Amino acid sequence: MTAHGEDWPSRPVRIVVPFPAGGSTDVAARPIANYLAHALHQQVYVENKSGASGVVGMEIAAKAAPDGYTVLITSDQIATGPYLFTLNFNPLKDLTPVVQLSRQPVVLAVHPSLGVTDLAGLIALAKAQPGMSYATSGVGSQQHIVAAWFAQIAGIELVHVPYRGGGQAINDLIAGHVKIASLGSTPLIPHYQAGTVRLLAQSTAKRSPSLPEVPTYQEAGIKGLVIDQWLGVFVPTGTPAAIVARLNVEINKALADETIRANFLRAAQEPVGGTAEELTHLLNDDYAKYGRLVKQLNIHKN
Repeated sequence: MTAHGEDWPSRPVRIVVPFPAGGSTDVAARPIANYLAHALHQQVYVENKSGASGVVGMEIAAKAAPDGYTVLITSDQIATGPYLFTLNFNPLKDLTPVVQLSRQPVVLAVHPSLGVTDLAGLIALAKAQPGMSYATSGVGSQQHIVAAWFAQIAGIELVHVPYRGGGQAINDLIAGHVKIASLGSTPLIPHYQAGTVRLLAQSTAKRSPSLPEVPTYQEAGIKGLVIDQWLGVFVPTGTPAAIVARLNVEINKALADETIRANFLRAAQEPVGGTAEELTHLLNDDYAKYGRLVKQLNIHKN
């Protein structure tokens, strides 16, 4: 490969996903990998490297050779990790943004047996029964931050029960072992459609196209609470600019593909795309925002 990447790719390209297979990041990464394989005429494969809320996989990508053969697809956990973990890399310096893939809301879900059908009903119940527990996919996750922020604004006391990922939290929610959960929308959609859970609120500024009947937190009276859970593509810093540009172009084409867009929307992920500069701006803004929220909400690693 030349210094400018004209011969890239001449061998398989690895996409590191720092979360388990089947989660929302993995669900988004696989159709992108398939599209890139056709566009680049080379094998592009997904490698799941989970652990420490995504930190393990992010570090693997950050420390990989900056030659275009390692790509990272990760969540906005990249903006919160520095506040909650001791990192051996700097995500803002050691990883270069390529393109935003998608955005999705964090949703507040309840088991039907709780007997509430809207956020006002949950707030009233929480005031009558302080200390009710809620599940998330982990300490310091966007789900944790959203629920803690909601509780603070609403003036209620909720007890956080972190799980080692969303899958087990959803299983326990459906079984009624935990009655409230704050989770990413993607894996909850089938259960919501089946009526086994209720969704009371979503965290985006506007309603997700996949959940048009679920009010936002702001619409439900929790003013100021807006958080997008997003997925982005990154490469190790030092990767040739020509390769970054090529990846941006091809992934934007993938996100315009009708089949891929439909797959994303079915999973309550809204395709975004755009420039590398736009993702850089989003990352920097969220890094500052989460720094304020982690301190304001007194969130720390257990």
